[in-house]
Amino acid sequence: QVQVVESGGGLVQPGGSLRLSCVPSARIFSFEVMGWHRQAPGKQRELVAITRRDGTTTYADSVKGRFTISRDIFKNTMSLQMNSLKPEDTAVYYCNARTMDRDYWGQGTQVTVSS
Repeated sequence: QVQVVESGGGLVQPGGSLRLSCVPSARIFSFEVMGWHRQAPGKQRELVAITRRDGTTTYADSVKGRFTISRDIFKNTMSLQMNSLKPEDTAVYYCNARTMDRDYWGQGTQVTVSS
């Protein structure tokens, strides 16, 4: 059973930055897609950003230009660099790793943007 573990959440002021990391128990290149989703209180879980094995990426409109997703195959880590954070970015952020036939989710890490 593959596990994915997130880290890097916390409390940050508006305009600040955070970097989230996700480390899967399998090799990163075994996943077709890896990404970040988030869920704010009372809202549906939504896609934030994904990175595909071919190197292409997709971002939600709300984070374009502020967030950057990346994979480091040597460190076997996927990261999300979040800059210019806004209060509306407050949510639990989940790492997702997808193979041809399975989805794997982490437990989530809380990101709170507040002054």
